Amino acid sequence: MRGFGFRTLTFMLFIVFLVWSASFDTCIARRGKHWRPSRSNSASLAKKKGKSHGNSHHRHHHGVSKPKTPPHKAPAPLPPAPKEKKPKPKPSPPQNGSTTFNVLDFGAKGNGKSDDTKAFQAAWAAACKVAASMLTVPAEYVFLVGPISFSGQYCKANIVFQLDGTIIAPTNSNAWGKGLLQWLEFTKLVGTTIQGKGTIDGSGSVWWQDYPFEDPIDNESELVIPLNNTVQQHPPMPIRNELKGKMPSVKPTALRFYGSFNVTVTGITIQNSPQCHLKFDNCAGVLVHDMRVSSPGDSPNTDGIHLQNSKDVLIHSTDLACGDDCVSIQTGCTNVYIHNVNCGPGHGISIGSLGKDDTKACVSNITVRDVVMHGTMTGVRIKTWQGGSGSVQGVLFSNIQVSEVQLPIVIDQFYCDKSKCKNQTSAVALSGITYEKIRGTYTVKPVHFACSDALPCIDVSLTTIELKPLQEKYHLYDPFCWQTFGELKTPTTPPISCLQTGKPSGNHPQKDYDTC
Repeated sequence: MRGFGFRTLTFMLFIVFLVWSASFDTCIARRGKHWRPSRSNSASLAKKKGKSHGNSHHRHHHGVSKPKTPPHKAPAPLPPAPKEKKPKPKPSPPQNGSTTFNVLDFGAKGNGKSDDTKAFQAAWAAACKVAASMLTVPAEYVFLVGPISFSGQYCKANIVFQLDGTIIAPTNSNAWGKGLLQWLEFTKLVGTTIQGKGTIDGSGSVWWQDYPFEDPIDNESELVIPLNNTVQQHPPMPIRNELKGKMPSVKPTALRFYGSFNVTVTGITIQNSPQCHLKFDNCAGVLVHDMRVSSPGDSPNTDGIHLQNSKDVLIHSTDLACGDDCVSIQTGCTNVYIHNVNCGPGHGISIGSLGKDDTKACVSNITVRDVVMHGTMTGVRIKTWQGGSGSVQGVLFSNIQVSEVQLPIVIDQFYCDKSKCKNQTSAVALSGITYEKIRGTYTVKPVHFACSDALPCIDVSLTTIELKPLQEKYHLYDPFCWQTFGELKTPTTPPISCLQTGKPSGNHPQKDYDTC
């Protein structure tokens, strides 16, 4: 029994020893991979060992295991992750597949002082490659842009020029060389639209100041005779500023379209152009609406919209204030429809001048209706030079409201913007001219018809003409007619008794080279 008791005691001591050993190993192991210090000693441990507990925790949750460490050593510290310095974003051209191209992304500053011409060229070059793309000129920026051509010879169709900011022309003569015919030019484009709430400012006063007396004089100004000779023919222009050198004698048009199809201009304002504000030359399918032209009434030769060799033109819902014709319709124009336009100041809406320097002019199917004119020199006018050839036919002026207009209705086939022009027998033939519902007040003469001796005006008809004099500072005259044949379809105010009825006797038909 004693022997059995001793063996039992020895066995029990052995079991206790094994249990104690296992418990010791477990405690040592807990100080390894899964051991965490208490909050009280974590800070001192991190300070002493340089251990980053955040990084250790992050690596653990992403499945990255640490190498085993001896039980008597703490895990090796992880180096702190370097802080990434994010560079400031720099404008960069849009990536492939983008259809919007902002000029700011191509280096434009938009501060009104830095030259942004190259940025506009680069933005256009990018937009040109993408059909139905949009070039944006953002609001609240002023972009100084020199003479530039947005060429479309290799461009995709239907590009939109979104103008919400302001584009200004340079006033430094060095930017213009010896003179240019246009400032912003869009050529050989299909389906292009210029739209937005922005402004194109031609800085025209620096040009008007230099050359107020060298510009051609509108011939009808000779008919405007003041009562006391106090009206100045050339009122003083604004004082120029920021001018470096004399500006060239050739003044540019602010915005010109050439050789383009289905183009639209809407929403924008064009102001203070050195010469003509908006011109369409050799274009087909032109739409202009809900836009504005603004220049002083004494700014020389600043036509609002100029049409030449263009067809299928629609202009409506537009305000035109300038120093020359609100709309000028030149040779090669057909199917032009103008309605709901406000004109003034300016020289009215004119067909011509045509046939200058013995050239041939052809204009047909022109409609101007629902127009308001205030304070203009002429209202609706046709003007041609002696010596020209060709014809003007199929013209309707309807529902024109005039207020304080000097000469509301004018045909002048003796037009001359020089000091003297020689008399010639050949002329541009005029036929099928209709005036209806023209009402309001005039300050000089209600009707002035001066037609060619060789080719009198024929088929001129007048209906519901009601024009009343408003004497202020000019001499008043009665209606005037010369070699004008047609019909008064209703009584007129004042009576236009000078109009001849029927056809002229011995009227010679146009020669073959005169027909259009």
